[in-house]
Amino acid sequence: SYLVTRGASVAGSAMISHAADSHVRYGELYFRRGGSWPAGSRVALRHRDDDRPLGEIPQAPRTYDVVGFMNENQVAIGESTFGGREELRDPNGGIDYGSLMFLAMDRSRTAREAIRTIAELVAEHGYASTGESFSIGDPDEVWIMEIVGKGSDVVEDRKTKAKANRDRGAVWVAVRIPDGHVSAHANHARITTFPLENGTTSISSRSFERLSDPRVEVVYAHDVVDFARRKGYFTGRDEEFRFADAYAPIDFGAARFCEARVWSFFNGLCDGMDAWLDHAKGKDLAKRLPLSVKPDRKVSVADLMAAKRDHFDGTDLDMRRDAGAGPFGLPYRWRPLTFEHEGKTYLNERATATQQTGFSYVAQMRRWLPSPVGGILWFGVDDAATSVYMPISCGITRVPASLAVGNGDLLAYSDTSAFWTFNKVANFAYLRYDRMSADVRRVQQELETNLLGQVAAIDAAALALHGKDPTRARELLTDRASAVAAETVGRWEELFRYLLVKYMDGNVKKERDGRFERNEWGFPKPPDHPGYPDSWKRRVVEDAGERLLHPK
Repeated sequence: SYLVTRGASVAGSAMISHAADSHVRYGELYFRRGGSWPAGSRVALRHRDDDRPLGEIPQAPRTYDVVGFMNENQVAIGESTFGGREELRDPNGGIDYGSLMFLAMDRSRTAREAIRTIAELVAEHGYASTGESFSIGDPDEVWIMEIVGKGSDVVEDRKTKAKANRDRGAVWVAVRIPDGHVSAHANHARITTFPLENGTTSISSRSFERLSDPRVEVVYAHDVVDFARRKGYFTGRDEEFRFADAYAPIDFGAARFCEARVWSFFNGLCDGMDAWLDHAKGKDLAKRLPLSVKPDRKVSVADLMAAKRDHFDGTDLDMRRDAGAGPFGLPYRWRPLTFEHEGKTYLNERATATQQTGFSYVAQMRRWLPSPVGGILWFGVDDAATSVYMPISCGITRVPASLAVGNGDLLAYSDTSAFWTFNKVANFAYLRYDRMSADVRRVQQELETNLLGQVAAIDAAALALHGKDPTRARELLTDRASAVAAETVGRWEELFRYLLVKYMDGNVKKERDGRFERNEWGFPKPPDHPGYPDSWKRRVVEDAGERLLHPK
């Protein structure tokens, strides 16, 4: 997840991004209809990791429409899981991290309201997940919030004999990213030290009524330090307390598989990040990356899209540089992340772009426009490197058919599903990545450049309608999203057919001016046989040269 403040953005828009990396996550666009709810209404909760029911809690009197992970007020949320201390998982917790995200978007007008909603819900109902980092943004600011449970310390009331978890809830910290900075988190806790309650910039959960004060930049659970002391995780002075060190101590895997992705994002925007390269490699665990950095240049939507496609390109961790890339420079490694050989353990790099992404997005929040027009969820399914980010307004009233929930799933193929169409291209391109990825990028850039260029015109048309009839403006945005999705998925299906024809059987068909070539009688010209690079030939000879040697 990447976070970009207004002052660090080319357009002056706050942005966050997220990738739903999971081997069981399907790429679809959720839609939750808001409205007014009668007294006594309940909302059912299900765990995001396996869909098991968690129970019900009271519904809020008023909720907002939510498209994907942005609501109609331009409040957007992303996440990454960091696990933390295993003993702090509460198997009896009532609300998981996914439910917290959706409930916060359902009920919030600002990022600060979302933080308060999350904190109050876990305090009342208990927390059912491991450690989690949230990116929370609105048109004005972006925050990182990190939360971890308190375990299941069950005690019995002497009088009533009722059993209860005395530490119900969670400990957490939320930090506003300074304007002009960018931040990131990637499956490891990022918040270290933070100022304790000082009356102006930092408050505890006991002072929630002051959270709306714009001077407040840090808010935390009132017992976040005391609980760590009681559990033996921390023994120093209060001002020395480091949230990540107490609740998710860093190790080699956290640095190499997680912090390395944060480093790579910062490295693409700032000079001097080589100072933290050893940390990213897991060699210097003490030299922690800063929570945020000021980029050397302003960051655009296109920059974030490119960052979501990173394979550590051009760095010491570049995944195309070793034998694992095969003969065609594949920057992917199938799971597991580590493997054993002759008594030693080795690793596969964990890059930002990965094959098991269900969906990803860049959420753009623009304060100078009415929320239904200002909020854009740039949404893509499957591997970000072989996907296209489509602009979906937070003001839409229905989801494009190809992205809708119920159009296929991970075990049910659908001809009309965007997820399956993008998977066809990605999985075919993995076979001959050096050549096919270039064809994919060409169409990807063509589509995204066109879509980015259309934003101003769509804004103007929707804004003109919004002043007269907000409902018609939302219908315009809804129709536009459906058209964009249909055109994009249709173009990607054409790309798949083109790749299949061009690269079938390891050959490469001849082309001229975008058309496959035939001879003067209309018969296909003989294809090229590109073979293998010298580096791969050398490895084959080293491995099986005598058996494969051709006699003179």
